Amino acid sequence: MSKRIKKIGVLTSGGDAPGMNAAIRSVVRACAYYNVDCMGIYRGYQGMIEGDFKEMGARSVHNIVNKGGTILKSARSKEFMTIEGRAKAFEKLKEANIEALVVIGGDGSFTGAEIFNREYKIPVIGIPGTIDNDIFGTSHTLGYDTALNTVVEVIDKIRDTASSHNRLFFVEVMGRDAGHIALNTGIGAGAEEILIPEEDLGLERLLESLRRSKLSGKSSSIVVVAEGDKIGKNVFELRDYVEQNLPEYDVRVSVLGHMQRGGSPSCFDRVLASRLGVKAVESLLEGKSNYMVGLLNDKVSLTPLEQAIKGHTEIDMELLRVSDIMTT
Repeated sequence: MSKRIKKIGVLTSGGDAPGMNAAIRSVVRACAYYNVDCMGIYRGYQGMIEGDFKEMGARSVHNIVNKGGTILKSARSKEFMTIEGRAKAFEKLKEANIEALVVIGGDGSFTGAEIFNREYKIPVIGIPGTIDNDIFGTSHTLGYDTALNTVVEVIDKIRDTASSHNRLFFVEVMGRDAGHIALNTGIGAGAEEILIPEEDLGLERLLESLRRSKLSGKSSSIVVVAEGDKIGKNVFELRDYVEQNLPEYDVRVSVLGHMQRGGSPSCFDRVLASRLGVKAVESLLEGKSNYMVGLLNDKVSLTPLEQAIKGHTEIDMELLRVSDIMTT
């Protein structure tokens, strides 16, 4: 491996996700293993602009593999979107002798990394961290598996209330542009209907499905709704429409919100973070740059950042077919 890089900076940016701390730990310990200095960059790109850095050694990341959120904090930086802001960031990196970057985040974070690399030639590797699982080039992003488990656990509890009171619950989950969370948790929790941005179910089909559920003897129902679903303007409008057209239903809405981002990461996310962090450091030491490390067919692989940013993740059509059968 090349000895060229002597110090690597690691940062988390955008929305937090369970598994980010495990990824930080992996990057720091991989650096220690290969005798490379590691610098933690606090508050994402804003911290880079302000020089908010801290040396990190193998012992500085003990007892964080099980923690949600990110010890490096996360912030969105409008200043980094400007040429002047990126110039400040570059000067701070030079002062700290940081020669390469590992960026843990989503497509917005990767866009910033790609532009920064293009302007200043600092090697960068991205690690995908977002619960939405909406990044091209990986089957799983950090935090996605944990979020699925969190949502299924909550829906199971909501179902207890729904069945006790003969109610219909609309449960809104995260997924503005992608329905991965809704589709998987809907199947896993046995939802009667699943509404996702990729498939316009239509209001009439939704009503017909609920009528069938009622006629089949179901006294309560769960409908999982991705926040980006196109049927109604929002989940509350859906509730109002159903109440107007199916007055026999007692309808409630539960918006799960940011609880989906929190909590201790699952074993899967901890292992994934460990694999991706090691691969990110090794890729930089091998002279690679402008790639995202991801998981494809259970193998850690590299995808050019540009493809990761511009590529479109597809919903699993087999899962859609299964959900149609399961909601019969």
